[in-house]
Amino acid sequence: MFAAQLLSMIGFAFVLPFLPFYVRELGVTEERLVPIWAGIMAASGSFVMAFFSPLWGWLADRHGRKIMVERAMFGGAVITFAMGLVSDVWQLLFLRLLSGATTGTISASVAMVSTVVPQKRLGYALGLMQAAVFLGMTLGPWIGGLLADVIGYRHTFMAGGIILLIGGALVLFGTRERFNPPSMETLAKGDRLFSLLRYGGFPAMLVLFFFFHFTVHFVAPLLPLFIETMYNTARGGVASTTGMLFAISGGAATLSAGGIGYLSDRIGYKRILLFHLILTAVSMLLHGAAQSISQLIVLRILYGLAAGGILPTMNALVGRLIPPISYGKAYGLTSSMTCLGMAAGPLFGGIMASFWGYRWPFVLVSVLMITITLPMVLSIRPRPR
Repeated sequence: MFAAQLLSMIGFAFVLPFLPFYVRELGVTEERLVPIWAGIMAASGSFVMAFFSPLWGWLADRHGRKIMVERAMFGGAVITFAMGLVSDVWQLLFLRLLSGATTGTISASVAMVSTVVPQKRLGYALGLMQAAVFLGMTLGPWIGGLLADVIGYRHTFMAGGIILLIGGALVLFGTRERFNPPSMETLAKGDRLFSLLRYGGFPAMLVLFFFFHFTVHFVAPLLPLFIETMYNTARGGVASTTGMLFAISGGAATLSAGGIGYLSDRIGYKRILLFHLILTAVSMLLHGAAQSISQLIVLRILYGLAAGGILPTMNALVGRLIPPISYGKAYGLTSSMTCLGMAAGPLFGGIMASFWGYRWPFVLVSVLMITITLPMVLSIRPRPR
């Protein structure tokens, strides 16, 4: 599952470096419309996925989690490959929307792994899965950008589809799920999607998932422009420097996710989550005060180590709050809140930056993390082992 998740993230992230250029190749020749279309393409999949993730999670609890992972990976493989065959930007938008409705490998994989691993190793297992996500998001854009320069945008989409196909094959032939369909009596008691809200702490976790991704993605699109303000543009290389800083934080997050997941099983998920939220807030506040690239390098390492430990512990906490029979619905709802945060964050971050500049959004993110997410964590009471 680790290898399959890594391949799926690489395949999906292949297109990130050149999506605006592909939009231009498809006929959007007016330059001011290119970033608008690129933003629409980036947000459309997450927005649609927010509504479909709970449905897939509900089906996973009824029919098994493995088949949902295969649906996401094989569906993603076909759609990503087809993106290399489109002839205009509207066809590409349709496929991006279809991808959001069909895919969702992260929540499907987390639900499956949470079901098959021992509860006492849940944090470690989910930490490894999150490390695969971070590593794939680090390697995918880098490899995809290099490949696009060699074989072109269309063939790179097709290569991404083939990589997703390999990941799906790993799940199909390399994993085993001992799924026992729930009885009719069990379904009658708790099969409604929003019946999970009665579990103490789970509503707070949904709020936490939304605000964490809202704050992280609030500043993500602004970072390249922020880097440009302290860079000697006459020398060139802003894009490569931005890519290096993203890779640094991604690598640090990869190391943190696996190690923190292991540690959280021993000293408690809430303690780890509180510490990493505070550390992330501090690193974001310091971003707003940075004056040089060398300072940003240090801060990106700190941010990666801090943020990398948050998602594994959040997912593990969900596993402790919700009974295993409802993992599919639970992680479907958390995925929905994740997607809504990913869609809303960049929108409001861009609006704020246009009026207040590039430094104040980092300060706001830090304040939001302290004032909203920390009280949410303190209100959570996990079930005993």
